Amino acid sequence: MDISLILKLTGLGLLVSFACQVLKKSGHDEQAVFISVTGIVIGFLLTVDKIGDLVELLRGVFAL
Repeated sequence: MDISLILKLTGLGLLVSFACQVLKKSGHDEQAVFISVTGIVIGFLLTVDKIGDLVELLRGVFAL
């Protein structure tokens, strides 16, 4: 697995958590929820290619 993907996901998580904390403390709870959902979607989009590779590897191992 490439270390850059892990670093990207870690950076995304830190950025989203910081933004959510700032928004919640300033009373903008709706925007904080929107930011967290957006962060989850972006994280999923970053990993969807690797998930596809994993599925293909499992198909090859089990000859499906």
